[in-house]
Amino acid sequence: MPLEEKRKYYKGSITTLDQIPSWVNYWNENKTNIGIMTLEKVEKIDEEVAKKVSMWQGDITSLTIDAIVNAANSSLLGGGGVDGAIHRAAGPNLKNECATLRGCRVGEAKITGGYMLPARYVIHTVGPQGEKPEKLRECYENSLAVAKENGLRTIAFPCISTGIYGYPQRPAAKVALATVKKFLLNNKEVVDRVIFCLFLKSDKDIYEELLQKYFAID
Repeated sequence: MPLEEKRKYYKGSITTLDQIPSWVNYWNENKTNIGIMTLEKVEKIDEEVAKKVSMWQGDITSLTIDAIVNAANSSLLGGGGVDGAIHRAAGPNLKNECATLRGCRVGEAKITGGYMLPARYVIHTVGPQGEKPEKLRECYENSLAVAKENGLRTIAFPCISTGIYGYPQRPAAKVALATVKKFLLNNKEVVDRVIFCLFLKSDKDIYEELLQKYFAID
């Protein structure tokens, strides 16, 4: 269904990419209020790469981008948290397509249509239960690989596994940022924006600090 036609069915507001500042713009506008954090090691990066990253506190189901990532369970048939919110917003056809995928292993990623979501596609990944960095890294790596394979240039991630799966927020953020940074350094020509979609203020505070380490600019 064309985007303009889909918009007639949206239940809530939509958020377009131009409403979400890149990390570079966010930092330049807020660094006086944020203050420079004392971090163990700041990793300077090219501004071109830093412009491809955003942190944003809001509803992932409102994003009008190529793909949003669903922190799914292994059945892919819907659940609580962001998983349930995505399925509710997308409508029953999402569950119908997910049923044809025969589940998903931890760390794996599978793609479906977005249906009634503003996003064109949903990339489903299953995070680990508890602190398992290798498996969480696979979630981000495989989701980005699926996006690349399908020519998708904008993608948004929730905080995978930090809810009922019990992955501590700060260690999870470090895995997410390090993995996305590595991907962007090797694939910056195929990506326009990676958005870290944050629901809790505590997540926002963590990403606001750690982005200064992983995506530091002069």
